[in-house]
Amino acid sequence: MPIEKSVGAAVFRKEDNKIYYLLLQYPSVSHRAKRSYWDFPKGHIEKGEKPEVTVKREIEEETGLKDIKFVEGFKETIKYFFKFKGKNILKFATFYLVETETKNVKISYEHTGFQWLLYEEALEHLSFKNAKEILKKAHDFLNHYVAQS
Repeated sequence: MPIEKSVGAAVFRKEDNKIYYLLLQYPSVSHRAKRSYWDFPKGHIEKGEKPEVTVKREIEEETGLKDIKFVEGFKETIKYFFKFKGKNILKFATFYLVETETKNVKISYEHTGFQWLLYEEALEHLSFKNAKEILKKAHDFLNHYVAQS
């Protein structure tokens, strides 16, 4: 069975002592969904590329954001299966937690929309259970991290 690896990030920014998470809307042509869905920025690791470099590259390509900072200590991997051209594919996606100070987003041709949402709203918007779990873990980690710093 073919295996794919990708990386992504739960991107957040702070404004007025509130935390907003960035979600991207993916079009319905995706192999994972029959209709459009909301998820985090992510993409495939290119040959020889380190995961953190991929995260920066993908976020810049998909959102135009360049000023991201990794929150140390957060790294979560999910796995799922999907069908592509009649083949079952096992996918591993590793997510980081990154902060930006930039509010303006310029989405790529790969997406149909974006939103900065508070935690509860973001949780409702995310389309997949594993993405919701990533957000929960990121939010809990961030609240613990912020409380400790």
